[in-house]
Parts: sequence; C-alpha cells; structure tokens
Amino acid sequence: MKKNFLTVAAMAVVAFFVSTEIAKAADITFSGQIRSRMEFAEHLGGGTATASGVGIAGAPSFNNDADEFIFSSVRLAANAKINDTTSAFIQMQSIRVWGDESGANNGGTFGEGAGSGNASGAANNADASVGIHQAYFTLKNFLNLPVPMDMKLGRQEIKLDGWRLFGNTIWTPGMQTHDAVTFHHKHDNTTVAAGYIKDQEDGRNEDLDDTNDREDYFIHLNQKGILGGQFSALYAFSDNGCSPVTAAAANAQNDGCTNGNNNFSTIGGRQAGQLYGIDYRGEIYYQFGRADGMADGTTGTIDTDRSAYMFGVRVGKTFNNVMLKPGITVWYDYLSGTSDADQVNQDWSSFNTLYDTGHKFYGLQDIFLGIGNGGGAGTQGLGLQDLALKLKMSPMPGWTVKFDAHAFATAEGICANPTTSGVTCTNLTNVARYETWLGQEFDLTVVNKYNDNTKIMIGFSNFNAGHGFKKLKSGEITAAEVAEQVGLSWGESITVDRDGGSNAQEVSKRAFQINLAESNSGFGGVELRSGGYALIELSSVQDGELSSMDSKEQKLLNQELAGRNIKSHYQSYVKDLLNNADIIVFEKQLN
Repeated sequence: MKKNFLTVAAMAVVAFFVSTEIAKAADITFSGQIRSRMEFAEHLGGGTATASGVGIAGAPSFNNDADEFIFSSVRLAANAKINDTTSAFIQMQSIRVWGDESGANNGGTFGEGAGSGNASGAANNADASVGIHQAYFTLKNFLNLPVPMDMKLGRQEIKLDGWRLFGNTIWTPGMQTHDAVTFHHKHDNTTVAAGYIKDQEDGRNEDLDDTNDREDYFIHLNQKGILGGQFSALYAFSDNGCSPVTAAAANAQNDGCTNGNNNFSTIGGRQAGQLYGIDYRGEIYYQFGRADGMADGTTGTIDTDRSAYMFGVRVGKTFNNVMLKPGITVWYDYLSGTSDADQVNQDWSSFNTLYDTGHKFYGLQDIFLGIGNGGGAGTQGLGLQDLALKLKMSPMPGWTVKFDAHAFATAEGICANPTTSGVTCTNLTNVARYETWLGQEFDLTVVNKYNDNTKIMIGFSNFNAGHGFKKLKSGEITAAEVAEQVGLSWGESITVDRDGGSNAQEVSKRAFQINLAESNSGFGGVELRSGGYALIELSSVQDGELSSMDSKEQKLLNQELAGRNIKSHYQSYVKDLLNNADIIVFEKQLN
C-alpha cells in the first residue's frame, strides 16, 4: 500500500526517521510479515562436551525426549521516500513462543543458535519484546561521485552469492542483520557492492584497538550474461582482535584475547546459471591470514597461520514440459578441515563460513552450522563433505513436493586427528584413520502457495547418525567399532616362528621389520597369499642365546658373522683408499 503522508498515525511512524515537517511530504510504503511455525523434535537438546572439553555446538543429544513448540515472528516495516535521493526504512520485529508469557526465547532451546540482543551478525532470537530488526537510510548517487554510488547506512540484512557466506539466516526466528554501511553501483549487467560491518564493539575505553572488537570489510562484483547466468567475485576481510585461544595459550598470555590475531581474508568466485536446459553452479573460496589460539594448546603458543578452502558444485534439471514437472539436482560441497599435523605445524585449515545461511545448504535440521568458526563448532574443525540429491515435483498448481537426501562426512579423519576432534581413539589400527562418516539426513517438505502473499509448508526431517558423529559426541572410538563399520571381523590370534608355514613366514618377516626403538610396542600388517590380512602387534624382542644352538648351527652362525665382518672391513678399506688417493680425471680422453 502506497500513499501520501496525511494522517497523525502515519506521522508517528515516520518520526523514527526524520522530522515531522519532512515526513509530511514523504511517500510511505507499508509492509509486514507474520510467520508461525510448529516443530515436533526428538533429540532436540544441544550437544554436550566430550571428555576433552569439546562438543558439537547445537548438535542433537541422544538422550533427550521429544518436544513440540510453536513460535511466531511478526515484522512490520515502513519505507519513507523523503525525496528523489533519500529514503528511510525501518522494520520492527517481535518473536514469541506460544505459552511463554515472558516472551523469553532462548534460541539454543530450539537448536537455532540464539543471538545476544541486537548484536550484529547474529540471528536475533533473544529479543522477546518488540525491537528493531532493520533501520537504515538509503542515499542515492551519494556525493554525486563520477561513478554513481548508492549508500545504505544502518542496521540491514546483507545477502550475497546465494547466501553462501553472507545471508540472513532466514529459517531462524529472528534472522540475521548487521550494523553496517554499504555502497552499491549498478551499470547495465554489472553490479559492484562494498561494505563495512561493525560486528562487535567492546565498549568505550582508551584502547583504540579493543581486543574484543570485530569488523568486516567486503567488496563484491556481479556480472550477468556469462555462460547463461552470472559470475560473481568476492573479497572479504575479517578484523578480529580476539581469537578463540586454547587454555594453554590463554594461560601463556594471561589473557585469552591479549595480542590475539584472528584477522583473515576470504577470496573467491561463483558462477551459476543455465546452459542447454541444465541448471548449474560452481564456486570456490580460499581463506588466508591468522588464526591465533587455534593451534594445539600443548605448544603453548597462539601464533597460527590460516590456510583453508571450500568448493561446491551443483547440476540439475527441471522438466517443465513433463507431467508433475519433476526436477532433479545433485550437488557436492567440500569444506576443508584441520588435521593434527596442521595443528602441530601451527596451521589452521578449517574453513570459516562467516555469516552464511547454512540451512539452505547443509540439511534442514541445521546440525552442521558454524563450520570452521571455532574449535568446537560444527564438526570440531574437521571440515565437512556433503553429497546431496534433491528431487521435486508439482502434483498440482500451487503445490510443490521436495525430497532431499544428504550424505555427510568430515574432511579430516576423526581418529587420525584426535587433538582436533577431541575423540580418544583406543587400540586402533590404520583402518581407523579413515573414520569420517557422520551420517545421512532425509528432508521431505510439501509447500503450498496459497496465494501471492501466503505460503504454507509442512516438513519432516530425519538424521541417521553415523559412527563418526556418535564418537564426536561421546569422545571415544574403539577398533572393534571401526571394524564393525567397515565390515571386518576379528580372527583367532596365532603365535608364529620362522618355520611355522607360509603364512607364518610372511608374518614373521613383517614382524622383524617393526622397530621398537622408540616405544614399547609396535604395530604392522601384511596381506596373506592365502587370503585375508594379518594385523601384527610386536610387544617385545628377546635376544637369542648361543648356548641353545647345537654345534653345527653355531659353526654356520660363526661363518656368517665372519663373512659379514670381512665384507665390512673390505668396504672400509676401499673407501679409505678412494678418500686418500690422488685421482686425476682426463675429461678429453673420456669424451
């Protein structure tokens, strides 16, 4: 609804933006949204810490009963066009849970990740009363620059590149906004955007470089008309003086934030569109900079280099000329993780997803959010692999049925990287280092577009936890569990000597290759010619006794040792002659 400001009631709304005299001449556009959602959730509780003090933030627990709840979010907005170059937008928001008289909505209760009041960059689920969701000015052709540039100043949503790294977390009750100033330039098919985000302010003090302050800068280019779609490039810089240091590092510095450096850059691009009726998307991003405090705490240092990456691909097709208009899409996302070797080398390789809308990519249950944003978030810094199959159809006008299947795994092995994962791996063979399986998720949704302004959605999601996920929760995995997962079974253990048959010869030969110089036990394995695989544990080495041998065996042993001694002396003699001889090489004769 658009109309001239003439009423006293409208005057009260516009007073938030400008003076009454200016507002009288403004055109006002009103809009609003009411969203109610009921959820019935099993194992809803947040993840608990493992024995090593870490856990998957927001991950389901395995011992909670089911619960159901209904919440409503209400947004009312007004946009005032003050003149040809200036407009102002304000959006009020209220979030409540049905039956909660106080209105207090601890977002963690719902697995959404609660924000802290109106803190920028966080889903704002904690505001029980009516508060400001967005409030900003738009100044067109700011300062009449040679290159026309519009400026947006104030609290605002920032959405870039399909919300992969910058989104509004639309599924959360409060959604995500930022205190920011952004600039936009558009010419034909080219759009350039740049912005400054004040994510966290440590308050007023005399320190110009507050350790808890966080700021973000970005520049974004979008070019339409390339390969049946559009190409975009992004550079973002995160300035964060406080890093999530380990206990040892914090103790070494007496302050977990003092001199912490978590400044890093993100650079990459995205190409998406349609060619020959095939929908496609490809994107890749790389991060570099610092991640102080994320290295292995046993090193007692907070100096850590960051080097991480992610990529995603998607192909799909919708058959609009076929009954039910079926569509199929396959996609794969890979986000790098950190191994124990990385931490020992004071490197952090876990990709930070910044301000993404993870609900759009990593399953509707939102189990793997905040990937790489801290040591205990998402997948414990081990990264993520997501292979997804998405199906949809339209059985009748206005109705859409969607089915998504996700297969999740970590990028780094859980037991190969116990420092990163926080999992204690006991009695394991090399097979355990390949333990990455997190589980699969199935999402079914039915959407009805009731009219142009109303949409109804019903959904069901199920997550089947794999061994890797369970052990990230429990903090321990055993060799027997790994063997069960990969379809192996334990055979009867045997004792072998040099004359114990063909298999025994293979085993004894491999056993003599195991070195016990640096530990009290050693492990190895060998494929058997008769079939199967033998796992070897060498617990000790016993020296032989000459007295136990008969005279013939002693004579043969003496001959062998004498031969080795003569050969060794001869090689030493020849080497000494070569070192002390005057050797002249006549190159011409050789040529």
